[in-house]
Amino acid sequence: MGLFSNQFSNVVEWEEFRDDMLFWKWDNKEIKKGSRLVVRMGQDAIFMYNGKIEGIFKDEGSFDMESEIIPFLSTLKGFRFGFNSGIRAEVLFVNTKELTVKWGTKNAINIPSPGLPGGMPIKSFGTFCCKISDYEVLIDKIAGIKKQFTIEDVKSRIMSMLDQVIMKWIVKEGKDIFNLQVNAFEISKGIQEDLDMEMEKIGIAITNFTISSVSYPKEIQEMATKAASHSMIGDMNKYNQVAMADSLSKGSSGGSMASDMAGMQVGMMMGQQMVENMNKKPQNNETQESSSGEKKPNFCPNCGAKNEGSNFCPNCGAKLA
Repeated sequence: MGLFSNQFSNVVEWEEFRDDMLFWKWDNKEIKKGSRLVVRMGQDAIFMYNGKIEGIFKDEGSFDMESEIIPFLSTLKGFRFGFNSGIRAEVLFVNTKELTVKWGTKNAINIPSPGLPGGMPIKSFGTFCCKISDYEVLIDKIAGIKKQFTIEDVKSRIMSMLDQVIMKWIVKEGKDIFNLQVNAFEISKGIQEDLDMEMEKIGIAITNFTISSVSYPKEIQEMATKAASHSMIGDMNKYNQVAMADSLSKGSSGGSMASDMAGMQVGMMMGQQMVENMNKKPQNNETQESSSGEKKPNFCPNCGAKNEGSNFCPNCGAKLA
């Protein structure tokens, strides 16, 4: 009867494929006579027998198992000579695409900081990308005991070590903990290297890691906002003057209300300035002016006696005008 038994043919394919899955194992059916292998775009099919890789098929398409697949498998090709029943081999379908995952710290990470005994608590968010890089390691460490492996499985492994790795690279780089977003690129590269080194142990590569945002406690955020506001006060008067002048220059009917309001503000500012000028008292070192327009000093330059507006000093008789 040849390689396969005379049973109904079946299709070896990735059933119920999902984009968030890294691999799925076809292992609970018998490969029968007339079976076909279906490999779709973005997939590789790995044939395994007794836990060992027999062959890897990367081309997409539909293939006849007996004539196009079995002859190219290292051990199973011998089955065509004398086996009358089907083959109970395993086929591991691998997602070859690079997957992007969002991450975020569930709890605040306390970053050591001088003057802060408990450290500075921060939260961070971003994304990382991963893909399967080593099939043999993957099968030895993961696929040998699991039927499928999803991106959530990868994420759980990443999150279990991420807090310590983030803390390590922030402290190692000696960055200002109040301005981490500026240095996020350098910190991200270090984190990616460490995570990639760890995930290589199960045959998965971390191809990219980014920090999108860093958030501080509410009190720190409010202080930063207030400091930014204070830094603008020096230019606020100039800004108001320019804004009002610009509004007045747009004297169109459509902007009449804005012009009127700007005019009222200018009038109020001018009135306030006039009041301030009127309330100013003459200083002691100012001179007095007579009805004839002549200026007389308040004190005699000869003896220093106070002058009450006369042309001669009442003390020494010196001429003052």
